[in-house]
Amino acid sequence: MRTLRLAVLLIPAATAAFAQQWKFGAVGGVGLFDNVSVTGTRYEYMQSDLRLSSGGQSAQFSGAAHAVHYDAVFHTGSGESRVQAFAALGLGLKDFVGNGTEAAYQPLSQFGYFTKTSSWKPMGTVAAGVAFALNSNLSLRAEVRDYMTAFPTAVLTPAPGVKFGSFLNEVVPMISIVYQK
Repeated sequence: MRTLRLAVLLIPAATAAFAQQWKFGAVGGVGLFDNVSVTGTRYEYMQSDLRLSSGGQSAQFSGAAHAVHYDAVFHTGSGESRVQAFAALGLGLKDFVGNGTEAAYQPLSQFGYFTKTSSWKPMGTVAAGVAFALNSNLSLRAEVRDYMTAFPTAVLTPAPGVKFGSFLNEVVPMISIVYQK
């Protein structure tokens, strides 16, 4: 008689994330054609605490991020329209900053370590939203933006033998004030 043996190996898993709290942004834009514009330097600040979670336990570390990029914006309607839907594609840099207090022992340190450091990463971004003209030069934009970067392992460092995903996708809803000349 043959015996079938089945071995199940349970490996604890952890989730590494950035907890979005509050954010703000500013954009300067230049219209090129009726339905295409290019922003000047766009800046967003995001209060984003670093978080590790596993098995009902979590650890958190104060953090922030600064994103600087240029976008090509494709919008509906003419430049005279008061409300315009838009889509944007952009490239830039994102600075991830760990600014909490480091400790000799950190919960869930078998998965990773929080560090009080900064890590610049190349970034791609896409967005979709609606812009509402407040006057001829100022508009309010409500959008959902996806920031795509390499994972900032200098700020949230994996423990020896642990591997984090190499790509970070952060979807952020935001409202921006836009000044256009």
